[in-house]
Amino acid sequence: MADSTLDKDLKRISLIEDATHRLGTFKTAVGLGGLFLIGVLLFTLTLNGDGDRYWFVVLAGVIGGYMALNIGANDVANNVGPAVGSRALSMMGALAIAAVCEAGGAVIAGGDVVSTISKGIVDPAQVGDPDTFVLAMLAALLAAALWINIATAIGAPVSTTHSVVGGVMGAGLIAAGPGAVAWDTMQTIVASWVLSPVLGGVVACAFLAFIKIAILYQPDRLAAARRWIPPLIAMLAASFVVYLILKGLSHVWRPPMLLTLGLGVAAFAVTLTAMRPLIARQSAFLENRRKAVSSLFTMPLIFSAALLSFAHGANDVANAVGPLAAIVHAAGGGGIAGKVTLPLWVLVVGALGISFGLVLFGPKLIRTVGEKITKLDQTRAFCIALSAAVTVLVASALGLPVSSTHIAVGGVFGVGFLREYWTNVMRRHLPQSAEDAAPAPLPVEEPGILPAAVAATKTHKSNKRRLVRRRHLQTIVAAWLITVPLSAVLAAGIFLGLRVLVAVS
Repeated sequence: MADSTLDKDLKRISLIEDATHRLGTFKTAVGLGGLFLIGVLLFTLTLNGDGDRYWFVVLAGVIGGYMALNIGANDVANNVGPAVGSRALSMMGALAIAAVCEAGGAVIAGGDVVSTISKGIVDPAQVGDPDTFVLAMLAALLAAALWINIATAIGAPVSTTHSVVGGVMGAGLIAAGPGAVAWDTMQTIVASWVLSPVLGGVVACAFLAFIKIAILYQPDRLAAARRWIPPLIAMLAASFVVYLILKGLSHVWRPPMLLTLGLGVAAFAVTLTAMRPLIARQSAFLENRRKAVSSLFTMPLIFSAALLSFAHGANDVANAVGPLAAIVHAAGGGGIAGKVTLPLWVLVVGALGISFGLVLFGPKLIRTVGEKITKLDQTRAFCIALSAAVTVLVASALGLPVSSTHIAVGGVFGVGFLREYWTNVMRRHLPQSAEDAAPAPLPVEEPGILPAAVAATKTHKSNKRRLVRRRHLQTIVAAWLITVPLSAVLAAGIFLGLRVLVAVS
């Protein structure tokens, strides 16, 4: 009894120490994030400017930095979460690779010209005078940043693009009225709420089911791996070449579609030629076990995490700096414009903010995506990465509106639910090795209480395993549904508040 009491007390002390450590780490992260924003503030104060609009630029710089921090904390988790959850990458390794690739993508391929109003939600010509436009963009940027911050705190990966869209829509409604909003564009965004996770989940499921049937449930897994893993990796390479050209390098290089497809085919052929002897060498001394075969996907996972982060930095930096660039342009006397030249300092603020946000606050969402929804190994994580690239390309070719965030998270849920279905249903109908087979519990008949058939049914139902945490599904779906409307309401309120403050001053 004394030992039991001592163990409980020691466990409580351990939990208290762990909580104290986490709190100290969080305070340190908040402090460093605050120092970054102070640095942005001091830098913007050195810019040449005068009058009231100059202070708008200073304020916008700080809010843009805050937005970039939140993008790094939330959105990047989708790129590296599966690799971390499958143990292909350590947390520190993932943070280092993603931070460098995010910043590189933003600076190298972020583009010289950005759209000031995300996705064409509001017609700039109907906003009115430049001062009203500046206030609307400030409100949209701050509202989106606040919502992403809240979503990160509750552990929900959300679309930063949808957050900015909602902010712009809410501020635009108050500033220019309903007629200024492109409602047809809003309909496509609503459609992406459903299409993106469903497509991502279905494609990831299809790849995982193929790998299970063609490789993992074969008597000689290693021979099957030598046959099928090289073309799967080649497909990933080809998808990423086309993905990077269309999504990651589109601001600096736009080759004809025929050339893009040709480069994809070339990438497939070169990768297939290189992977066949490499996989043969790597598998030569492996055991004929599931875990050993899964390890062959480790290096492709690391490269996919890096490439996804580069493409994300090139694309989503505009979510942080697009409204900021619009404010700088309007405040500098350039008036209201749909597209503006991007100052280098604005791009650097976005790139550094995303990287700092990832390193300081990103681990929470990385663990949620990679570990807390369902258990991932390298095979499942590979299917999610392949699904992310393939789904975006197919959807773009068909003209379907999709969100890369929703696709990646949908892929995680997809492989989780396939695991659950496979464990509870499919494994009974497929040949299994001694490694995979789990003895089924024998029904125990209790005379006079339940017939044998009923007892067996109850035993079978009680042994069904739930391999996806439903509470995370509910939290994430709810966050997705309220992203646009909540960002819009926040932006509308902030815009009204700013307009009152400006009028009073």
